[in-house]
Amino acid sequence: MNKLYIGNLSPSVTEEDLKQLFREKNLPVPDKILLKNGYAFVDFPDQNSAIKAIEILGKVELHGKVIVVDYSVPKKLRSRKIQIRNIPPHLQWEVLDSLLAQYGTVESVDQVNTDTETAVVNVTYATKEEAKLAIEKLTGHQFEDYSFNVSYIMDMDAAPPVQAPRTRRGGRSSRDQGACQAGPSGGFGSPRPRQQDFPLRILVPTQFVGAIIGKEGLTIKNVTKQTQSKVDIHRKENAGAAEKPITIHSTPEGCSSACRMILEIMHKEANETKTTDDIPLKILANNSLVGRLIGKDGRNLKKIEEETGTKITISSLQDLTICNPERIITVNGSLEAVCKAEALIMKKLREAYENDVAAIHQQANLIPGLNLNALGIFSSGLPVLPPAAGPRGAVPHVAPAGYNPFLSHSSHLSGLYGVPPASAIPHQHSHHAPEQEVVYLFIPTQAVGALIGKKGQHIKQLAHFAGASIKIAPAESPDVTERMVIITGTPEAQFKAQGRIFGKLKEENFVSAKEEVKLETHIKVPSTAAGRVIGKGGKTVNELQNLTSAEVIVPRDQTPDENDEVFVKISGHFFASQTAQRKIREIIQQVKQQEQKHQQCAAVSPHHSK
Repeated sequence: MNKLYIGNLSPSVTEEDLKQLFREKNLPVPDKILLKNGYAFVDFPDQNSAIKAIEILGKVELHGKVIVVDYSVPKKLRSRKIQIRNIPPHLQWEVLDSLLAQYGTVESVDQVNTDTETAVVNVTYATKEEAKLAIEKLTGHQFEDYSFNVSYIMDMDAAPPVQAPRTRRGGRSSRDQGACQAGPSGGFGSPRPRQQDFPLRILVPTQFVGAIIGKEGLTIKNVTKQTQSKVDIHRKENAGAAEKPITIHSTPEGCSSACRMILEIMHKEANETKTTDDIPLKILANNSLVGRLIGKDGRNLKKIEEETGTKITISSLQDLTICNPERIITVNGSLEAVCKAEALIMKKLREAYENDVAAIHQQANLIPGLNLNALGIFSSGLPVLPPAAGPRGAVPHVAPAGYNPFLSHSSHLSGLYGVPPASAIPHQHSHHAPEQEVVYLFIPTQAVGALIGKKGQHIKQLAHFAGASIKIAPAESPDVTERMVIITGTPEAQFKAQGRIFGKLKEENFVSAKEEVKLETHIKVPSTAAGRVIGKGGKTVNELQNLTSAEVIVPRDQTPDENDEVFVKISGHFFASQTAQRKIREIIQQVKQQEQKHQQCAAVSPHHSK
């Protein structure tokens, strides 16, 4: 919905005056403008141009009057969704999240891709009243030299139902969809979430976009028809860019077929125009998945190169920004070899994505009330899991726990990072305070200074943010390569503290660009529960490793400490480690409950024997 209201117009303003104004300001000129006495309604082709129009035209004088520009949203649809513009580009996500959470429960925060220097987000609150309060409080909110601009936008949940769903895929130009409409249409609470979809995203040279679309769109229509795919060509994004992204939605086979056809079109066009440059395949992939594509010591990537006869390179972590969490996987080789590599690369990426979804679902159930998609703590605030799949991205199936890996990094907030106050978290024994847990996390020695920060400021802020005690144990010898960080806090505090530490290591480049942050974590378990963690013949620990993708080791021949506890070692990336910790804590609870039952039965049994 990109319909704008233009008000405070002089009675002498004509439709042609408005069109001329749009031309002067390099805005799209609509075919039709609905001009009334003193105001007008204008439809813009996409959300980016609508935002640009609001920003530019809101300060313009026309026929002696400064015009007013905002979204045209009927009162009945002014329910839960607002747009905040003019956000400082350097503003940290957690600061914005905490600000938004002051006015109610935030269900999603979707960043809009724009060509403005400042950031724009669409925010969905749980209720109309909260959205209204947020507009009142945030309009004109000052942050440094920036003043927020806030307005209602169409809430798709409140919009009238679409008359008839499309029966065929493809054939609809990408212009029909706004840049962030993926979020609200499939967000939390949506009555009919779409089937899970992992799109293929590729970059193509801008000079080939016309050939891919074809005269009157016939070429791209043929691609979508033959491959049963939906293909979005984002030609209007990043004006002047040398490359444009294309998003392909289909089955894995459909994506591969569409990709092959697009590559063939580009090769043909290059031959006809006598372009001598090679045309590599460039796949866009979220940074959170790339480490597992590369594999330990680059093994997975080397294997794909060997099997396909291609050369594969991956863009640097330095190229990532908060607006662009995707890395570029460049595949060089013959057309046939490149197509084989695409299928293998996407297979690995899909597996990594599905493993994350499974881990999230598992963990969401283990920590009630904790939203895992609200981190925004990896790589300078980048999301842990895939955000909206670029402009006009797909929204896959929304899990029952409200997790949607293709929504924004902070969807479904209910407080800072989605964690409600302890009193709001449903526990079986809600009158008890959440149990304090102790975790021993091992970090590279050279990362200790960055974690502590100047005069200890960073570690103090981290402890305050997470609500945890964080201490760094002294080095056992001068040449140790790892240092132990002792974290004490509730499950929620552990999640936030450990997540921030993983994120800090990524941010400070303490791992190579080709690796995921993987750390070793130790937790203590009662010696009576150690056998249960291992399981008969190692069955439980093996299942645990398969489920979480973490390495779990219960060292044998350990001597229990004074509390009759032994260590379990966990090694893996953040979500893998967290899920393993939760599952092991769950086993400990089961053992404790069984022991309590036995003690109660033993105490009661003499009375029953009478």
